[in-house]
Amino acid sequence: MNTQEGNGKRPAQSTQTRSLRVQPAERAATRASRGSSIADVARAAGVSSQTVSRVSNGLTNVEETTKNRVLEAMKELGYRPNRAARALKSGQFKSIGVIMFTLSSFGNMRTLDAIATAASQAGYSVTLIPLPDPTTGTVSGAYHRLREQEVDGVVIIFEAHLLDHADITLPEDLPAVVIDSNAGSGYPMVDTDQAEGARLATEHLLNLGHAQVWHIGGPTSSFSAMHRAESWKRTLEDAGIVAPPVRHGDWSTESGYQIGLELGRNPEVTAIFAANDQMALGAMRALHELGRAIPEDVSIVGFDDLEESTSFWPPLTTIHQDFHAVGRLSIENLLQQMAGSSPVDGATKVPTQLMIRKSTAAAAS
Repeated sequence: MNTQEGNGKRPAQSTQTRSLRVQPAERAATRASRGSSIADVARAAGVSSQTVSRVSNGLTNVEETTKNRVLEAMKELGYRPNRAARALKSGQFKSIGVIMFTLSSFGNMRTLDAIATAASQAGYSVTLIPLPDPTTGTVSGAYHRLREQEVDGVVIIFEAHLLDHADITLPEDLPAVVIDSNAGSGYPMVDTDQAEGARLATEHLLNLGHAQVWHIGGPTSSFSAMHRAESWKRTLEDAGIVAPPVRHGDWSTESGYQIGLELGRNPEVTAIFAANDQMALGAMRALHELGRAIPEDVSIVGFDDLEESTSFWPPLTTIHQDFHAVGRLSIENLLQQMAGSSPVDGATKVPTQLMIRKSTAAAAS
C-alpha cells in the first residue's frame, strides 16, 4: 500500500491524474450495477436494438465495422447478453441437471466426471443437486428445482433403494436418463453390466479350482451391490454349489478389513469376491495380518479397477468398469430426447472386463 494514501494524504499535483484514471472504472461499475440493456448498447453504438440482438446471438448478417462497434459498446458498458431471453428463442438453455445421492463413492465420482465431460463436449453446462437421503420427496423436489432452473434434461444417478419404498413418477415434459437403478419401464437407463462383472469374477475363481467362492457384498440399499450379489449366487448355483451367506460391508476399506478377519480365520475360505476394490483392499490387509498368503492360501477378486489396484500387495485381480462409457451414453441418450427423438427403450448395459493380476491363483491341492 502507498504510505501517503494509507495516512489519508494525497500529493496535490496528482489529483487531476488520479481523477482521469478512476472515472472510467467508476462509470463502468455504476452501469454494471444497474444492469445495462440492449437499448443502452444500441445508443452507445449508434445502431438499432435489433442489430445488437443479432450480434449477441452470433448472427452473420451484420457488417464487420458495425459488429465491432457493438462489441466495443458492450465491453464499455459491461453488458452481458440475457441467457434466458436467448433460450426462450432457441428453446434450449444448454444446461443439464444431475441428481445423485452421494459424492463419496468412487463409482459416483467417476460417473459424474464422465457426465460433465460429455456434456461440456456437447456445449452444455451441468447443474448438480446432491440429495441427503433417497426418498420420493427429495427426488421429486430436486427434479422440480431443476425445472425451475430451466435445464434441458436430467440425469439421475439413482444407486440406492428409496427409504420410503415408493415409486417415483417423474414429469414427462423434461427428458431424463437414469443410471444405476431399477427404474422400471418408462425411463431410459444406462448402467455397467453388474451381473456380467460378478459372473466373470466368480467364474474366474471357480475355473482356478476353488470349491467355493465367498462374497463380501456392498450395502443392502445399493442396486449395484444387489445385482453383483445375485449374479455371484446364481453363478455358484449354476455350478452346483450352494452359496454361503453374503457378508455385507459399506464399500469402505474398514468394512472389508473386518469381514476379512472373519473369513480369514476360516481355513475353508480359499477364494473371495469383494464387491469393490476398497473392501478387497481391507480384506487383503486382514489376510496378511492373519498370516494367510495371497494368492497361495487365498485368492481375491475386486470390482471397479481403481487406478491404485495395480499397486495393492499383490496387484489386485478385479473387474473393470467403463465409467466414461456410462457417462457418455447417458448424455447421448439425453441429447437424442432433447432433439425430439424417442428415448432408447429399456436398459443400455456397458460391458465389463476381467483384469487378471497377481491376487488370484490355482487352488492348493
